[in-house]
Amino acid sequence: MLHESTDAVLAARLAPNLAVLKALAETGNVTRAAELLGIPQPTVSRRLAALGMAVGAPLTATEGRGIRLTRAGELLASTAGNALGAVEHGLRQVREEIDPELGHIKLGFLHLLGRALVPELLRGFRQRHPQVRFSLIQGSRRDIIDRLARGDVDLALVAPLPSGDPELAGFVLSEQELFLSVPAVHRLAGRDEVEIAEFADDEFVLLESGYGLRQITDELCARAGFQPRTAFEGQESDTVRGLVAAGLGVALLPSFGSAPPAGVVELPLRPRISRSIGLVWPKRHALTPAVRGFRDYVTATRHA
Repeated sequence: MLHESTDAVLAARLAPNLAVLKALAETGNVTRAAELLGIPQPTVSRRLAALGMAVGAPLTATEGRGIRLTRAGELLASTAGNALGAVEHGLRQVREEIDPELGHIKLGFLHLLGRALVPELLRGFRQRHPQVRFSLIQGSRRDIIDRLARGDVDLALVAPLPSGDPELAGFVLSEQELFLSVPAVHRLAGRDEVEIAEFADDEFVLLESGYGLRQITDELCARAGFQPRTAFEGQESDTVRGLVAAGLGVALLPSFGSAPPAGVVELPLRPRISRSIGLVWPKRHALTPAVRGFRDYVTATRHA
């Protein structure tokens, strides 16, 4: 208990100078750290020395004409970054509580959803809240959900919607039918519908592991009794579709739109296959007013 009390007192003494250590870790240079903080360079040096004396170990070491963080400095800088990040988040919540119209929303989404759904939602919301800013983060389903858990994004549009995760809340926005995209010269391109088992001997063009469509494709083929033969793996659906058009394999994809690109035929599956598109957010993170506003707007759009 005595150590805990002493550490609490020491932390309170160190707090005013931790921003200096964080800035030095980010810039790697005392001069740039001073510029970032808007204070004189000698002040940065004095605060670094004071931090080292307080913890009982040097936090920096001379390296050539510059300085570097010691191991103790790196450890404290990492902790300082986490602590100051929490404070920045709190300040953001306070600022947006005062004026939600000046909010900032970090929205994660799958590459496939960036063609139509995301622009449509942003356009409608920004018409009502023109000063709210967005940071848009794209990635695989697994990557976006991981970023959500870490707090790197506030809300995420993913497919399929995660189920059974106690850390996440969300709702289904829509259901999206999936088709088997095949080259126009494929032996089954003229069919009205197909079964996935008919493609057990075909090569597949797949999205990489971690993408929702890859998971659905693997599960669908497994239920049909085969493992898809992988010709190529990619990260973008447009690239996958282009490889299909080039005759290099078949792929499970959502509809391209009013008409598929040249060289591609989209075949409905029997039985029909669809995936849920959902909006999710972490339960343990308090949502700022702007984030709550966008979530509620998307909810209202779903029910419109």
